[in-house]
Amino acid sequence: MKALLCGKGGCGKSTLTALIARSLSDRGCNVLVIDNDESNFGLHRQLGLELPDDLLNFMGGKKDLIGKMMEAFPKGEKLTLFDHKWEIPTIPEGYVSRKDNVSLMAVGKIHEFGEGCACPMGALAKQLIQNINLDDDDFVLVDTEAGIEHFGRGVEEGCDVLFMVVDPSYESIRLSEKISELAAKAGKQLYYILNRAEGAGREILCCGIPEDRIISTVPIHESVFKAGLLGDEFLTSVPEVDLVADFLIELKSK
Repeated sequence: MKALLCGKGGCGKSTLTALIARSLSDRGCNVLVIDNDESNFGLHRQLGLELPDDLLNFMGGKKDLIGKMMEAFPKGEKLTLFDHKWEIPTIPEGYVSRKDNVSLMAVGKIHEFGEGCACPMGALAKQLIQNINLDDDDFVLVDTEAGIEHFGRGVEEGCDVLFMVVDPSYESIRLSEKISELAAKAGKQLYYILNRAEGAGREILCCGIPEDRIISTVPIHESVFKAGLLGDEFLTSVPEVDLVADFLIELKSK
């Protein structure tokens, strides 16, 4: 099962990705987290892992990948970046961090001023997700960059299910409408996780989002907030996140 988490900036995508990974791991599943946010430098800390080298460097770096893209696209040729399928245990060392049954990959990060756009990272992420073969107890969680550019790059193509993280803000409600439209065009199942939604905020969100597609409502947990602020590993079990893990396991069994 390959699941992608999306939403507006600051809604809690990375926090929930890390917490879902931990919950699935606690249930005996093998979890590969793909960090597809070029500006996120904290997800590895939440997982208690070292930040692996950018997969972009495995491909020769951004400049080489741009060259391959510019060579293939004008000719109408399909860009092929992998010559064989990978399984979670066979991902090249150095480009994955592992702890127990959780693994982490980073597609690419912005490291230098003026280094250019993130387009090659989107192309690489799309093919990476499609290139991973999974065993019965394997899950892939994709943490995307803020917004909807990944839809434009077709990153969702290799995913089985999409989760939009919605926080109590007008921007999230409006973005949920666009993401619902894009998910339908991509032919992907879309569900919602309400994050930091309590009281009146939750009520307003439920008026603007299809309630039958809401998988869980996650309130503010002080222990999670504190760990995230300090850059510590998430060690707390969150019942509302366990609901998401259980949903994924059930969905996979169907």
